[in-house]
Amino acid sequence: MSVSDRRLRDKEELRLLILDGAMRLFAQQGVEKVTIRNIADAIEYSVGTVYVYFKDKNAILHALHTEGFIDLKTRFMVLMSVSNPMERLRAAGRVYIQFAREQPDMYDLMFTVEAPLESVRAWHDDEWNEGRATFSFVRATVVACLEAGHFSGHQPGPLAFMIWSLVHGMCSLEISNRAKVTDLDQPTEEGYAEFMTLLDRI
Repeated sequence: MSVSDRRLRDKEELRLLILDGAMRLFAQQGVEKVTIRNIADAIEYSVGTVYVYFKDKNAILHALHTEGFIDLKTRFMVLMSVSNPMERLRAAGRVYIQFAREQPDMYDLMFTVEAPLESVRAWHDDEWNEGRATFSFVRATVVACLEAGHFSGHQPGPLAFMIWSLVHGMCSLEISNRAKVTDLDQPTEEGYAEFMTLLDRI
């Protein structure tokens, strides 16, 4: 490995260390309470070092937000090998649920906490590009289902939004421990199965 390659690797490793440290603090203390100094102390580097990589806390939030959506989109893209669009749609829901379970703090940052979206708007002229790309996958899958003869009489955009919203709602209830109020053993799995049964009928 050349000296320049090693330097690039070391820089990326430190950047990821900053993001990991920030994510832990955001999850423990809440976004508003965390400062750049807190993050620097947590990773045992100087405040100046953090500022070399990120100009402010919003830049860190934006980077984390982007990383989360890249992860989710990458998981979705694997499903493009599933030729049957209805099976791909089913699998996408399961992938989404698995992502929320594996990354509950990131999921909360991506979809619930307001601060990252404020920083995204500042960067993208009010366009939520990361979220748009993820939704586009769901919409494209719904379009493929329509072309295959499913969902007759329904519009792809609103239907895709309904599907996303329902699965998102179940995930949010689960990771916030609100689903425990049901008398179901596995509320998300059982609810998702019922939802898929409904979709099979339209």
